[in-house]
Amino acid sequence: MGKLLIVGSVAFDAIETPFGKTGRILGGAAPFIGLAASQFNVDAAIVSVVGDDFPQTYLDLLKDRDIDISAIEVVQGGKTFYWEGRYHNDLNSRDTLVTELNTLGTFSPVVPENFKNADVVMLGNLHPSTQLSVINQMQERPKLIVLDTMNFWMDNTWDELMEVVSQIDVITINDEEARQMTNEYSLVKAAAKIQEMGPKYVVIKKGEHGALLFHKEDIFFAPALPLEEVFDPTGAGDTFAGGFSGYLAQTGNISFENMKNAIIQGSNLASFCVERFGTERMAKLEKHEVDARLMQFKELTQFNIELT
Repeated sequence: MGKLLIVGSVAFDAIETPFGKTGRILGGAAPFIGLAASQFNVDAAIVSVVGDDFPQTYLDLLKDRDIDISAIEVVQGGKTFYWEGRYHNDLNSRDTLVTELNTLGTFSPVVPENFKNADVVMLGNLHPSTQLSVINQMQERPKLIVLDTMNFWMDNTWDELMEVVSQIDVITINDEEARQMTNEYSLVKAAAKIQEMGPKYVVIKKGEHGALLFHKEDIFFAPALPLEEVFDPTGAGDTFAGGFSGYLAQTGNISFENMKNAIIQGSNLASFCVERFGTERMAKLEKHEVDARLMQFKELTQFNIELT
């Protein structure tokens, strides 16, 4: 069984889409990553922080999926990170209405002793200095370090971000962020530039249009499964990252060929995430559902052709 260390926010989200509105629900990168990774045979742990306002039921939900939550720090008298957003009708764009860092603002991650030798480290979207702190706490170089980041850190902490990027193996960002990071419109050129910064593999997420994987001269494209209904895209990228890193931790194979499979696994799980608000769908997802939809992905992309 591979070991997967997950570092990311655990939060309250309040979400509004054309399909409805929630109160405060479980959110943050780490729960989405963890719930997706729990679909695989991995020993996973989350490193994060919450306030004492965070319900035990949410912690139990993660624990019930065999996710080690011992490194989720509960700050007495503190408040949990809170994010509130409203999606536009196309669900591809959104407005952030409220962001309250609370305990996350002073978060200093502590990697558990029994995960300092993790095979795969999944660094969720956090301040680059926090991500770097985790890398520095590892006893030995993991087989794979995967980084998720966003344009906010590019705008405000460029030097720290570049230091982290120089030490990782895989970066997962969306197309807009890849273009911002490199000043290249072509995603092929952007990926090549990013590889020069340090990562051996670049994953560029394109939302409802799938994801691209780049390694040297090799490129792989995974489509997104066309869905009848999309309720809430929040957490889809983190779910993708959890499926991607969880599958690689289970298989222990970090070749480009196996990363193709990991991309499909991540895309498959992300397609479930968007079907309900927050983590609701992922918390109840069963393996037989995952396997059945994987076959849909296979049918979507498989074809035979004869060249004449």
